[in-house]
Amino acid sequence: DNTLFTGEQNLMELYFAILRDYDEQKAEKYFQFWLEFIVQISQDIIKKAMKFKLINKKDKLSYVDCIGYIFSQENEMKFLTGDQKFENKIGVEFVK
Repeated sequence: DNTLFTGEQNLMELYFAILRDYDEQKAEKYFQFWLEFIVQISQDIIKKAMKFKLINKKDKLSYVDCIGYIFSQENEMKFLTGDQKFENKIGVEFVK
């Protein structure tokens, strides 16, 4: 019953991880599957995400995760991540 969204940067990371751990065929399969869930990230979200990254610089958060987190906050969605640095942040669905 949930709607899923992802950014191009997340899809890039997914493709790389599957390509590295499995093979090109599997990477292509998942890349094609997730294409329909891609949303455009606005310049405003990017700027807010970089401010968030700077405020939390001690945590060494990834650029992509900061963008996803701020996008989810701005759109009142849960942010799904396995990054422990986000585990106790507001609006995060933490998975291992």
